Amino acid sequence: MGQRKLLTNSLSLLVNRLVQSITSFVLVASIARTLGPYDLGRYLLAFSYYYIFMAIASQGLKTLFTRELSRNPQEIPAYLVSGTFLQMLLSIIAYVAQVVVVFLLPYSWDTTITCYIMGLTIIPFSLSNITEAIFQAQERMNLICISTVPVYILRLLIMLWFLHLNYGINYLAVILAISETVVFIIEWILITRSVTPKWEIRQDFVWHLFKSAWTFMLIDAVGILSGRMAILIISLLGSELMVGLYGVIGQLTLPFFLVTDSISMAAFPGMTKAVGLGKEKSRSITENIIEMLLCIALPFIVVIFFLGNDLIAFVYNNPDFSQVNLVLKVSCLSLILYPFARTFIYLLLANGFEKLSLIEVIATNIVGLSSGVILISQYKLMGAAFMQLAMAFTSFTLFIYVVYSQLFALRLSRIIPRPLLISVGMILVFLILEKFRLDFIWILLISTCSYTFFAACLAMNKLGGARSMWLKLFSRS
Repeated sequence: MGQRKLLTNSLSLLVNRLVQSITSFVLVASIARTLGPYDLGRYLLAFSYYYIFMAIASQGLKTLFTRELSRNPQEIPAYLVSGTFLQMLLSIIAYVAQVVVVFLLPYSWDTTITCYIMGLTIIPFSLSNITEAIFQAQERMNLICISTVPVYILRLLIMLWFLHLNYGINYLAVILAISETVVFIIEWILITRSVTPKWEIRQDFVWHLFKSAWTFMLIDAVGILSGRMAILIISLLGSELMVGLYGVIGQLTLPFFLVTDSISMAAFPGMTKAVGLGKEKSRSITENIIEMLLCIALPFIVVIFFLGNDLIAFVYNNPDFSQVNLVLKVSCLSLILYPFARTFIYLLLANGFEKLSLIEVIATNIVGLSSGVILISQYKLMGAAFMQLAMAFTSFTLFIYVVYSQLFALRLSRIIPRPLLISVGMILVFLILEKFRLDFIWILLISTCSYTFFAACLAMNKLGGARSMWLKLFSRS
């Protein structure tokens, strides 16, 4: 993948993810301000169940389709029809399974109904994952952005209007399901303008797709479960109120995950193609991605440590949420290892080591579940933060072992310096700003501009200066 195409696709996914992040952030803050921690906990718990079962039904197929169609684009018409049919069956099964699971668990009736309604979103979202996998394989991520961004913005405005009119969480869940249906329709229209569907459902081909995808499905499903495990354990050992309080951490870190995930996802087709070019090329791409993600992760941690409490007060404007400040800081320490783990997931998938990835996510979840039950029952919200640290360390250790033993060793001297320099620069900026006792908004604005300046300077240094950077990014690939 050329620099220009990677930049275009990364920016497209980044815009999409940023809009998702911002709209989700604003919605959760509005729910917290308007309805309070209990209803926020209901919303986040229902969203967690929807997201887990959606991942079980669809994320594996999306990863498989992206990899296979990047190599064999001529198969897109067959994959579009047969893949959509398979996805429909799996998503319906996933929704029924979610209904059964939630019914059997000891939640209040209003929380159960919210989970049922929001779970309907599994079907349209899963179907749109098929079209988005094809867009990614074609390296036309801009069409994903065109399909989703306007709908997400309109959805947020409608939800805020409903909150203003004092409608409850269940109405927001209905709006979510309808909006994802609209996204799927738009994406299908766009894809059929360049792809002529092969209107034939071959049972043997569908069965082949399912057998090929089951490992990917388990990897992504267990990976999603890792991110939502704390909320599920808190909901069972605590209450919806505690889920709402813990949800503050997830929402404040959501922009980080969406940005880093969009970058690694955009680079996945290029990582797949680099496998045939030799290990040196693959190592170079891997190191560049990790460095890029660390340049986001380390400064983000610095921001949380200096501005975490002010961010909570500014966004949620509710003293009930101030008690999660220390939990937020401890939890954010796990982000140091996230760039490595996220990049290694796609690296192993690109090299056909999906079963090793599956072993990793299963082992990490076993550690998370066992430590979470003990720590959360003893230390409540802080126990959830310790659980995240244990899971991050387990994942990082296993991935490092697999990558170093099966593929190559990383050159850390090429990865670490620039992220550290940016982080040190940000620490100095915050220490200086503390002397002036400025308003929170001014501190946030100045620190954002400082980060942009540091990152731009080091990017130009890496690419050989401003002129060289311009030529590499915008000349023909």
